[in-house]
Amino acid sequence: MTTAVTRPETLREAFLGKRVLLTGHTGFKGAWLTIWLSNLGAHVTGFALPAEPRSLFAEAGINSFCRHIEGDLCARRAVVSLVAELAPDFIFHLAAQSLVRRGYREPQETFGTNVLGTANVLEAVRLADRPCAVVIVTSDKCYENDGRTTPYGEGDRLGGRDPYSASKAAAEIVVSAYRASFFPPERLEDHGVALASARSGNVIGGGDWSEDRLLPDAIRALERQQPISVRNPRSVRPWQHVLDPLSGYLLLGSRLASGSPDDRASHCEAWNFGPDSSSARTVADVIAETIRSWGTGSWRDASDASAPHEAAHLALSIDKARQRLGWAPRWDFREAVGRTVTWYRLAQNAGERQQAELCLAQIREYANIAVGSGAPS
Repeated sequence: MTTAVTRPETLREAFLGKRVLLTGHTGFKGAWLTIWLSNLGAHVTGFALPAEPRSLFAEAGINSFCRHIEGDLCARRAVVSLVAELAPDFIFHLAAQSLVRRGYREPQETFGTNVLGTANVLEAVRLADRPCAVVIVTSDKCYENDGRTTPYGEGDRLGGRDPYSASKAAAEIVVSAYRASFFPPERLEDHGVALASARSGNVIGGGDWSEDRLLPDAIRALERQQPISVRNPRSVRPWQHVLDPLSGYLLLGSRLASGSPDDRASHCEAWNFGPDSSSARTVADVIAETIRSWGTGSWRDASDASAPHEAAHLALSIDKARQRLGWAPRWDFREAVGRTVTWYRLAQNAGERQQAELCLAQIREYANIAVGSGAPS
């Protein structure tokens, strides 16, 4: 089945005035999604661990866009209580330990947050016993990487040889088990819970200050006028601006919540939201484009043969999202890097209000609309 491309007003129709629970709103992607949902007129409640002192959430005043609640997803009672009290129309579950190298240092914590945390969210939905559209965000690394250079599709085998990747594969299995056991799509009219998972590529964008991430590390080095240390210059990843997968999550959520029961049920699956194949580029390509956009800088090869394993090549197939959701990435590789570098440049001397406005401006530009003329599509 092929679905027509979303009209500009569709997302506002889907989210205006709706109660949205967003886990992980203090993280990089969560902060951007909080702003976007608020701009669509949703009533956003965020649940997450405290934000890092240097983070988009802290520096752009994201708490003003939502009801901010600090908590641990592994605390089952707190999660169950929040979902029961909020009675959300939508849940976007983004909270996670999201770094491969931290997964090696803290494997038990990584499995706890990424697997048990996901199970706690879904258990809270089960116990709440009310209609809800739920999007569980995992990762492109949930696939069992066999070293191939062809893209991974939603039907490919799940797996992971490092703790982070394995935890994301396990989270997908938890989603599948809850859907089959408690929220079967064929009985959507009875239970009302439309459950899907979303897998995206390597996201970049302004406001990411995480450790051991390529663009944040590069920007820090450029600001200090130091060479950028690059661990895996020949590794290939599906690079995309953060707004591309977020637009996919929002579109998927809207489809889970609207239309006939059969239409909603047909979207209760796993979905890839990656870039076009031309944006699957080497780390060295990303650094070269970053330096070009910044206007100056250099980099050095910091490869370490004894470093923990990370896959050399990873790409996603987005044929399913193109054909059935009418979704497609909007900013290509050069545009994604350029928009990211521009954000950091403009944010260097900006306060909270200015940083938030930088995000809002890029959301509007991404959606190609003027302020007040409608909603991102």
